[in-house]
Amino acid sequence: MEQTEKSKVYAENGLLEKIKLCLSKKPLLSPTERKKFDHDFAISTSFHGIHNIVQNQSKIRKVLWLVVVLGSVSLVTWQIYSRLFNYFTWPTTTSTEVQYVEKMEFPAVTFCNLNRFQTDAVAKFGVIFFLWHIVSKVLHLREITANSTGSAEVTDFAASHQNFSIAEFIRNKGFYLDNSTLLDCDFFGKPCSPKDFGHVFTEYGNCFTFNHGETIQAKRKVSVSGRGLSLLFSVNQETFTDNPALGFVDAGIIFAIHSPKMVPQFDGLGLLSPVGMHARVTIRQVKTVHQEYPWGECNPNIKLQNFSNYSTSGCLKECKAQQIKKQCGCVPFLLPGNGIECDLQKYLSCVSPVLDHIELKELCTVGTHNSSCPVSCEETEYPATISYSSFPSQKALKYLSKKLNQSRKYIRENLVNIEINYSDLNYKITQQQKAVSVPELLADLGGQLGLFCGASLITIIEIIEYLFTNFYWICIFFLLKIPEMTQWTPPPQNHLGNKNRIEEC
Repeated sequence: MEQTEKSKVYAENGLLEKIKLCLSKKPLLSPTERKKFDHDFAISTSFHGIHNIVQNQSKIRKVLWLVVVLGSVSLVTWQIYSRLFNYFTWPTTTSTEVQYVEKMEFPAVTFCNLNRFQTDAVAKFGVIFFLWHIVSKVLHLREITANSTGSAEVTDFAASHQNFSIAEFIRNKGFYLDNSTLLDCDFFGKPCSPKDFGHVFTEYGNCFTFNHGETIQAKRKVSVSGRGLSLLFSVNQETFTDNPALGFVDAGIIFAIHSPKMVPQFDGLGLLSPVGMHARVTIRQVKTVHQEYPWGECNPNIKLQNFSNYSTSGCLKECKAQQIKKQCGCVPFLLPGNGIECDLQKYLSCVSPVLDHIELKELCTVGTHNSSCPVSCEETEYPATISYSSFPSQKALKYLSKKLNQSRKYIRENLVNIEINYSDLNYKITQQQKAVSVPELLADLGGQLGLFCGASLITIIEIIEYLFTNFYWICIFFLLKIPEMTQWTPPPQNHLGNKNRIEEC
């Protein structure tokens, strides 16, 4: 260790000696030569105003030009500081542009019955209301409103039906879409059928999506505004039912309009159409582009494993699925991911407590760039305007009653007419942009330097060269002259003693 440290010291001393030897070959300039160097710089630099201070013979003019130069330097320093401070606050602007097109891609529309279960099935398994309420908690956290009796029934049912699959039960005993529930379907003048709809699980059980990205005839387009998708549903209230104690007291169809590349989201976005009504929905397409951090809150590097396109709702589902799989060793069927499907016992003993833990610890958050699921960089929305009219009219009531071979009361209490179309063949792009880009910042700073000091990049290089040269001379002075001054030694003591003796004599 000691030999290593000594070798390091010798190496450092050797390097220092080499530097001193190199610098010693460059003799120091005399004070006169240094003054001449400063004078030559002042009269030749492209920094305006300095040569006027040096060359003017009048002291008053020297002072005036000194004040002008110092004032200009102060102003340009303040301007540069304010520009840099503004840039590092990462300001943004929002631009809105309307694009007109000949054809527009029609959105996906997901339809659900507000009465989610078949009446004869839940008559045998009344506990299914509470079971589904617990299972659907994975989609959006909410308090379980089941009373103690319901909770006891759920626990007993889960214990006695360990192989019970609620996913299969809902798929087979929930709302279905066939010719008895979809009475009429028309898209842009062409008939459609239940085969054009894709099945999807939501908090409303079995739902069906028209023009979904995975269906065969996806990416349907319309070329005329005012025409689109027209549907006539029968909710069959005698066939399908729900539990009013859990808040399901309406009869009708709930639907969500979304991009064909995205999963449907009903929380706060679902539109209701009650029975006995004709709902006319006019939509617009709005594309929003967000900037990445630090100008915005999006993160373009985040990719989802189970969805081709990023969305906050899809990201939240994956985040919950990962947390549940990590803690419980299974994946709920309502969430994406590969793994063993959670059974009822897992839902009660593990999944539900994990969801509460996720909410309490904020493990799956939305919004800012450092959250689990930041806002998407690009998203497409379909703002809707909906109007209602009574359906059907008295004459249409007679016609439908005869055509469907149903009573007028049945027509009034079960039929829902929904019409969805574009208001105009255009879409609006709302884009978040950087208020100040790097080229704009450099141009602004260069403009300020040129306005107040007549300076440019060449001027800055001249000043740096001048400062570097002076720093070089200072280094020579400290490395060569200072050691020579410190090496001076006082005269010997005996010589001073002899001098004192001579003075005494």
